[in-house]
Amino acid sequence: MCPFLKQQIKQKHDMTLVKAYAAQAADKPLAPFTIERRQPGSDDVEIKILYCGVCHSDIHTARNEWGGTIYPTVPGHEIVGKVTSVGAGVSKFKVGDTVGVGCFVDSCMHCSNCEADLEQYCENGNTQTYNALSQDKTYTTLGGYSSHIVVTQHFVLSVSDKLPLEKVAPLLCAGITTYSPLRHWGVKAGDKLAVVGLGGLGHMAVKLAASMGAEVTMLSRSPGKEKDAAALGAKHFKLTTNKDAMVAMASSFDFILDTVSAQHDYNEYLGLLKTNGVMIIVGAPPQPTPVSAFPFIMGRRSLVGSLVGGIKETQEMLDYCAEHNITSDVEVISAAQINEAYERTLAGDVHYRFVIDMATL
Repeated sequence: MCPFLKQQIKQKHDMTLVKAYAAQAADKPLAPFTIERRQPGSDDVEIKILYCGVCHSDIHTARNEWGGTIYPTVPGHEIVGKVTSVGAGVSKFKVGDTVGVGCFVDSCMHCSNCEADLEQYCENGNTQTYNALSQDKTYTTLGGYSSHIVVTQHFVLSVSDKLPLEKVAPLLCAGITTYSPLRHWGVKAGDKLAVVGLGGLGHMAVKLAASMGAEVTMLSRSPGKEKDAAALGAKHFKLTTNKDAMVAMASSFDFILDTVSAQHDYNEYLGLLKTNGVMIIVGAPPQPTPVSAFPFIMGRRSLVGSLVGGIKETQEMLDYCAEHNITSDVEVISAAQINEAYERTLAGDVHYRFVIDMATL
């Protein structure tokens, strides 16, 4: 038998079949599917997935709205579960540990960003948890809408058992996406910070910023969200559709954290910043948004963006949330409800994150 065929047979034998939910095409609903997971190598951790959050990015990918989706695709990058097996070289985890996996599962590990614990900005491209090529370009990653996943130990995170695990899962994306910019730009007690949009990201932004001592104002187009905003920790609630209120807030905020992924006008908010104020974009609208130069020039203001955090910072966030009893507000669903959950997410009918109970798979 030729060496290549032997290697192909060996690779097949080194795979395990597991249950999943997958999208087979952009216009098809997600459905039960069987996928292959590699057997744990020396540096690998095998995880039985207990819960997986549903992120808006999952919908964009399943429906190929950002382009580049490789079908069949298994979304899911807000993963919490239990370690079921470890490779011989694994020192950080043992069988039975509670762990998490976030938005990426590998990076080059040698560029300047990786060496600075900024794997999310890997100069050679990190490997996303799903719909991404592995670092060696030999396979496409499949995500957390599945019963098990195998991940290199460096990209596995320790999760405290103090908090309900279904409420921890969205911290792996929504939590770190909002925690990272708050830390990077040094938001502190007494700072005045506005959050735009009260959804999966926005509700975590309010909770985290308030826990850091910032005076949080919720900016929303939905008057019905005022009560929730207050319960989450916002001191003030302002309707962005109220022109008088917007005028009155001119030059009011040190920071604005914009979590909205739908198309909207950044120019409406830039004038609300103080001199040297910073507006941070974490939502990703599908189309570019023109901005005027004058608010920046006249107030030395900044418009910046932020991705998730690196592995070190994500672990810091998980530990911080365990210490401060911070979790996501979630609605737990069965795997069979995923297509309904997508539609409800698009309609804004979720409080504030769907999480799949993988025991229902």
